[in-house]
Amino acid sequence: MKLQHFRLEVADWSREDQRAALLDLRGTVFVQEQAVPEQRERDGLDVDCWHVLARDDAGRPIGCGRLTPAHKIGRMAVLREWRGQGVGLALLHELIAHARAQGWPEVALDAQVDAIGFYEREGFIAYGAEFEDAGLVHRAMRLSLTKAAGEEPLLRDIGALPAGSRSETAAARLQLLGETRHQLSIYVPLLGNDSYAGAEELAELRRIAISGRGAKIHILLHDPAAALRNDHRLVALAQRLSSAIQIRTPLEEADLAYVSAYLLNDAGGYLFLPEADRPQGRAALRDRANQAPLQQHFDEVWERAERASILQALGI
Repeated sequence: MKLQHFRLEVADWSREDQRAALLDLRGTVFVQEQAVPEQRERDGLDVDCWHVLARDDAGRPIGCGRLTPAHKIGRMAVLREWRGQGVGLALLHELIAHARAQGWPEVALDAQVDAIGFYEREGFIAYGAEFEDAGLVHRAMRLSLTKAAGEEPLLRDIGALPAGSRSETAAARLQLLGETRHQLSIYVPLLGNDSYAGAEELAELRRIAISGRGAKIHILLHDPAAALRNDHRLVALAQRLSSAIQIRTPLEEADLAYVSAYLLNDAGGYLFLPEADRPQGRAALRDRANQAPLQQHFDEVWERAERASILQALGI
């Protein structure tokens, strides 16, 4: 995927601002550009769907997609000027990853015929006859999320790690910390006592911090005050090893609205949680292709963030 200045977030339909962003995008692409009747575009299913929203580096919505309770991907829309730049692919991957995390056996979609090739390249299989929907020709497609008997585990070459439950996510996080050599990037809106606080995790973080001259742990944290109030053990470790562990706080509204969390190490591994407060995501030991957009996002936010001044009283 070509690297671009965009990021993904989970969109909550109950939030007026995110709902408006989704509807504006879909209105532009489907209603205005493709002449789909507005009453057809708004089908009443959105309140029960899981939505993903793409934003550019200025926070403007540029693409979206959703998963319905019927295990169907839909409402994939990308603004014209952003097409062909990896936005649609990133959205699709995020929707598939969420479906897999839910344990769904397959996902389906109705593809406009000129987009069939795009979905086939991602493993979808077309079936049945072509049909018309809202004046546009479509064909049904589906993607199996389970492996056949004797098939090699999915994504075995990148060291895919299970991350569909709290225990799996914790195990993936610890394994990725253990694989880190000298450098680590952590983005976490809130530091809860269920992450980066256990004895084994702290031991790995300390090992990384004292691993040598190039040791560096960068942490982006939305609410350092809460971590301070809760006496989070990572804060104490950062106080003792302040030359290697740095904590910054985002300033811009668009950055502070980011709801995901992730961990990136220098071995190409990553753990990504679309919703930081839900232990369901995706992880791999070595997958630089999917790690790279997250690292780019981290670096950009890091540059415009400020040192967590509330922690300076502790010498951090």
